[in-house]
Amino acid sequence: MQRQAIEVQTIYAELLEQLAVHEAHRTIGHLPGGFVTKSLKDHEYYYYQYLAPGGSKRQVYIGRKDDALDAVVRRYEREREGIAEDQASIQRLCALLRAGGAMTTDAPSARVIRGLADVGVFRLGGVLVGTHAFVVLGNVLGVRWTGTGLRTQDVDVAAERRMSIAVPGEGADIPGALASLEMGFLPVPGLDPTSPTTSFKVRGQGLRVDLLTPVRVAQQRPIKLHRFSAAAQPLRFLDYVMEGALSAAVVNGGGISVAVPDPARFALHKLVVAGERPAIMHVKREKDLWQASQLLQILADERPGDLMLAWEALVSRGTGWSRRVEAGLTAADSLSPGIAAKVQAIVI
Repeated sequence: MQRQAIEVQTIYAELLEQLAVHEAHRTIGHLPGGFVTKSLKDHEYYYYQYLAPGGSKRQVYIGRKDDALDAVVRRYEREREGIAEDQASIQRLCALLRAGGAMTTDAPSARVIRGLADVGVFRLGGVLVGTHAFVVLGNVLGVRWTGTGLRTQDVDVAAERRMSIAVPGEGADIPGALASLEMGFLPVPGLDPTSPTTSFKVRGQGLRVDLLTPVRVAQQRPIKLHRFSAAAQPLRFLDYVMEGALSAAVVNGGGISVAVPDPARFALHKLVVAGERPAIMHVKREKDLWQASQLLQILADERPGDLMLAWEALVSRGTGWSRRVEAGLTAADSLSPGIAAKVQAIVI
């Protein structure tokens, strides 16, 4: 790994602040597109015209032109000017980050993540996990990862079955969002043809979206996430890494506001799941251990308190968890000699 320059870390912090403000002040001015009028039988009517994520033009009927709708249009135009300035500033910061060596996300994956963010997936409890989250955590920690464990076209999103705080009328249609990108996403059928799909893939390519949810009971069948109009595959140990998720930014041509796991929990979780991989998934096991060792190196040196808190939360779940971490540390030591002793000096 390489330490990012302090200037790059400062720019990333500024990007997070601007994205937070941008998200917090979402108004009519954020809507992509614009109002148009049509004359029908001596009357004028407002339509909202916009480009869908895939580039197709859509129109939505608003209503007959009157003073009230005229006021809405004027407000939209005023706020649109301010939003354009914010977006230009965010794009400038991302350009500086790319030039400065910050971690970036490949264009196809970033397009998918933005499509999910635009419909509210991360605002409604979704958490970006997997390798794309690991890439984002490099910028969170101010480092640049170097190695083969960064290659992936899988976009993994985890979410609880229900939100702890209800948001009336809110929902994010994930299948609809993926279809609107017009990238060729198709549902991946499961082994059980009676079960709903939890994955979507572009035919002939590696690009894939997997929806995951924590196991709350002994259940292997997909669980319906109604607010996302989709189902998710239940996985053991996932609740631990989702707790205390952080706001972060995916850096590409622009910035995308997402939620990612706490770095220390992410690292310990990787040690846990590495030992659960069957022999046929050896490559994924090695990636788990490599990502864990990279995170643990920087955390042990610069944020040992974060490791201690993550460890306390883990051991409170039972001795099985701590045994799995200890076994994972032993395995990770073969990739990063000395990491086991360094971490054990802090948490075990």
